[in-house]
Amino acid sequence: MKLKPTLFALALVAGLALSGCGSDKKDAAAPAAAGDAATTAAAAPAAPPATALPPPPQLNARSFILIEHESGRVLAALEPDSRQEPASLTKLMTAYGVFKALKEGRIKLTDMVTISEHAWRPATKESLMFVELGKQVSVENLIQGMIVVSGNDATVALAEKVGGTEATFVQMMNTYASQLGMTGTHFMNAAGMPDPEHYITARDAAVLASALIHEFPEYYKWYSQKEFTWNGITQQNRNGLLWRDPTVDGVKTGHTDTAGYCLVTSAKRDGMRLISVVLGTESMRAREDASSALLAYGFNFFESKRIYAAGQPLTTVRVWKGKQDEVGLTVGRDLYVTNQRGHVSSVKAEFELPEALVAPLAQNKPVGKAKVVVDGQTIATYDLFPTADVPAAGFFGRAWDSLRLLFH
Repeated sequence: MKLKPTLFALALVAGLALSGCGSDKKDAAAPAAAGDAATTAAAAPAAPPATALPPPPQLNARSFILIEHESGRVLAALEPDSRQEPASLTKLMTAYGVFKALKEGRIKLTDMVTISEHAWRPATKESLMFVELGKQVSVENLIQGMIVVSGNDATVALAEKVGGTEATFVQMMNTYASQLGMTGTHFMNAAGMPDPEHYITARDAAVLASALIHEFPEYYKWYSQKEFTWNGITQQNRNGLLWRDPTVDGVKTGHTDTAGYCLVTSAKRDGMRLISVVLGTESMRAREDASSALLAYGFNFFESKRIYAAGQPLTTVRVWKGKQDEVGLTVGRDLYVTNQRGHVSSVKAEFELPEALVAPLAQNKPVGKAKVVVDGQTIATYDLFPTADVPAAGFFGRAWDSLRLLFH
């Protein structure tokens, strides 16, 4: 669908942060026909003069990124799109595939998995759950073995359970990466063994961690689990920030000699969740210190506001050749903005819509874009969906609108 850059600007001030926002018509943009000239935006309250935003901390890492989870805004970064060896950060995508299979009912937590020789004898014994060859272990226990203690044996066993073979599961991993927009990532195995064609970027790792939290909140709980006991052996989670910072609730560590020490971290304070990715540091302590510095920077100097809720109309547009003449447009998820503390009021949204919206329209099919703009720069883009299905009109209704469109 070709979009015409026709803008419907909507001033989005901090006062729109919802508690039932949208039920009052005066808070929404005025109805407008798709393709009309841009409506005049209501002037947002003048923001106080911005104080200089301190630069992000300087970190001794090959690559890093810090994002706000809900808005997706990047708050700090160094070489975020450079390809890096992910090591055990790979297991984030393995978990994504397992969680997807659970959510779709293809496997259950209570399913028993027979440990194959391939799983029992992984390529490296650096991280193990210590499952036994030929024994049966539940999916739930294997998940804890993969997430909490980073067991390569548990990871391969789960890959075989979901995909039949690890190789098939790896194909699924790459498909999911593509669907999530992880354009700088490619997997060759499920556990993170070094391979020239096995790589990730800091940006992609942040996207993946955010997707895990958004899509599978019921399973994300395991990332804050501090220890796991199996076969009489108790092992601790290698993410030391779980002990150092009570607001940290995940996510995953990684290490090989060539990858260095890596860490994906998520923390939530005062309603705002940040995700940091640090790749290629020199020690476990260095990756924790770097991650902690990034989180402190984000929480100290930025804030997030929910400015519109999923399902509530942001604007109303003209529909041609439909059984109804107008329909509301909404976003598929809550819309958040992140900006320097004290300056969320300088945010606005701009809508891109086709020159004419023609029925039939379906609620689950996007018809345009909502762009969140800060100081003239687009910081996030969301699909716009009709708030209701709009069936096509009858023959005479379609014919009449076809004639009117000739002069539109």
